[in-house]
Amino acid sequence: MKATAWLKKSGSNASTGTFADAAAFGQIIFNCTHGTTSIESLKLAEEKNLDGKVLVDLANPLDFSSGELKLTVSNTDSLGEQIQRAFPKARVVKALNTLNTEVQVNPSLLKEESDLFICGEDKAAKEEVTELLRSFGWKNIIDLGGIKASRGQEAILLLFVNMMSAFPKKRFNYHVVTD
Repeated sequence: MKATAWLKKSGSNASTGTFADAAAFGQIIFNCTHGTTSIESLKLAEEKNLDGKVLVDLANPLDFSSGELKLTVSNTDSLGEQIQRAFPKARVVKALNTLNTEVQVNPSLLKEESDLFICGEDKAAKEEVTELLRSFGWKNIIDLGGIKASRGQEAILLLFVNMMSAFPKKRFNYHVVTD
């Protein structure tokens, strides 16, 4: 099993467990699940383990089953909003869902500075996430407001996926220019 091999290789500070174990242990919870399974996966983490904790939602409600990329939820709702409704005591912050995983944790891989979008209802949670993101190297973090803004953050993934063919390394991001 891959988890057992990883555990042996990683040393005494590493551990494995269930979603509930991870959520009970974690101070900040990251939802990195496939968007179509996020709610069910977070239920496995158990609501009591999410209550009061910052839950950073990276997932996107993408569906490729028909061969055509589409969102499973859009326009009048979002996965971020659904997660917040399903886990009302969790402090949901939508972030890091509009770029590739390498750039998420190392924005210096890009030749120029770019912007990162976040949104959520809990101001203190967004400040905590912003501090964490700054430790990854993010300088330009744009707070889009409440969790309803995750509709736009999730929709931008349609553009991101289409742009992937233009950038072979898949390392790109957006930068907002204002006057």
